[in-house]
Amino acid sequence: MTLEITTVAPLLLDHALPGPPQGRWTVEWWERLPDDGNRYEIIAGTLGMTTAPSAFHQWIVGRCIELIGIPAQARGLGIWFTAPIGVILSPHDAVQPDFLFICAERVAALVRDRRIHGAPDLVIEVLSPGNSAEAMAQKRAAYARAGVAEYMEIDPAQRTATVYRLEKDAYGAPVVYDAPQTLRLTCLPDLSLLVTTLFADAPDTTL
Repeated sequence: MTLEITTVAPLLLDHALPGPPQGRWTVEWWERLPDDGNRYEIIAGTLGMTTAPSAFHQWIVGRCIELIGIPAQARGLGIWFTAPIGVILSPHDAVQPDFLFICAERVAALVRDRRIHGAPDLVIEVLSPGNSAEAMAQKRAAYARAGVAEYMEIDPAQRTATVYRLEKDAYGAPVVYDAPQTLRLTCLPDLSLLVTTLFADAPDTTL
């Protein structure tokens, strides 16, 4: 069978790439994309791309490492990764979350062959001004389909953290935590997170 090849302009991309038509991208095609410094993802077969995030965005990711990843790993509860990292959710869904955590008992099954194969226990995305509500809804749906039990969106503009927890095959009603509040994660019940600390002391809060 001959693969259909065309040129496609991914979401947010200002130049075309060789590949299948939108809606028909696969992990196989995604693996062929150039290592050009951009962050490519496919959701339900549609290719998207983002460029380098802001300093504030990366500061918050660093806080996730400091406040969640390092304490959890130090206790032997699991391991963490940050983007760029390839997470294969299905043959038509390949993402690069800002932060993810995998419980210790699942590490061997998921981490292999250069990638994460399957659903992490926790995924965190830090929102950027360019993220459309529709695109984020599609990504949430992909995480739910794949079985990501806990998903968090951190909004630097609103200084909030919104947590989604899986109920059967979809996420239940989101729980929004603002800066004065403390949240706890289901996968890491012994760790508490004061939302204010995600944003505190950043040297540049430009979005």
